[in-house]
Amino acid sequence: MTDTLVFYSGPDPFEPWRDALAPHLGSDVRIEEADAVTDPETVRFALVWMPPEGFFARFPNLQLVINLGAGVDRLVARNDLPDVPITRLSDPEMGRMMAGYVLFSVLRHARDIPHFEAAQARREWAYKHPRAASEITVAILGLGELGALAATEIARQGFDTHGWATRPKDLPGVTVHCGDDALDDVLAQADIVVCMLPLTPDTCKRLDENCFGRMKPGAAFVNVSRGEVVDQDALVIALRDGRLSGATLDVFETEPLAPDHPLWSLPGVLITPHLASVALPNSAAPQIAANIRATQTGRALANEVSRLRGY
Repeated sequence: MTDTLVFYSGPDPFEPWRDALAPHLGSDVRIEEADAVTDPETVRFALVWMPPEGFFARFPNLQLVINLGAGVDRLVARNDLPDVPITRLSDPEMGRMMAGYVLFSVLRHARDIPHFEAAQARREWAYKHPRAASEITVAILGLGELGALAATEIARQGFDTHGWATRPKDLPGVTVHCGDDALDDVLAQADIVVCMLPLTPDTCKRLDENCFGRMKPGAAFVNVSRGEVVDQDALVIALRDGRLSGATLDVFETEPLAPDHPLWSLPGVLITPHLASVALPNSAAPQIAANIRATQTGRALANEVSRLRGY
C-alpha cells in the first residue's frame, strides 16, 4: 500500500510543495491536498500549518506531523494533536530570511529612518547626525536557531550586541545573559530590543508593562516572534507615552491586525503581515523527505519538537 503525505496550509499553495517534494519521495509516497484525500487510512504523514480543529481525527494511521515552519506553539497547544512525533522546519533559507529582516529592522531604527519618514511627510529637510554602530546597543531576546543567527549578523555589522537566553551560548561578538534575573539589565542598556522568544506558557505576555518600563527611554522595539509574547496594550501605551521611540512589528496577538487598531497610526511604527521568515518549498523539501524516510525505516528524526518545552 502506498503511503500518503497530506498537505494543509491556508496561506501556502499546494502545487509548489507537491512539485518540490515529489522528486525526493518518489512513487511510494503519494502527496495529496487535504480536501482531495480519498483514502484517509493511507495517510501516514501530515505537512501542515494551522489546520482546522478536528483535522487529525480524519487520519487514524498518522505516524508523523511536520510543522510547515519553525514556530510550533500553535500546533503543540492543540487538544486534538495525535500522539505521534512532531518535527519543525530548520531551513537555512528561512534563517537567512529572518536574519535579513532583523538586520533591516535594526538598521531602520539605528539610522533613524522613522524620523526621516515623518520629515518627508512634512516636506521637511530634517538632518539628524547618524551614530556609529558601535555606539548602539542591540538586545536579542531569545537565542534559538533563528535568534542566534540574527544576533550573530547584528554583531557582524559592528553593533554592541547582547543576547538573552535560558542557557549559556557562545556566539561570536555577542554578550550572552541568562536567566530571569538578567532580563532587566539587558532591557535597561539596549537602544533597540528585538524579541525572538518562542511562545510557551512561560513567555506568554512576558514583555509586559514592567518590561517596557525597564527599557531605556527612547528605545526602539522589534517583534518577529509571536504577538502573544507581548502585552500589546502595554506596547501601545509605551509608544503613545514616548517611552519607546518606535517599533517594527511583524506579529500580533490577533492576525490580521484589525483595521482600527491604534498600532496602525502610531508614529514610528512599521507593520508587516507576518512575513519576516517563511518556509520555501525547494529548500525545505529535502529535510521533510528525510524525516519521512526516517519514519518509514525507524531511524532518528531531525528537528523533533519537545511537547514539554513547546519548541
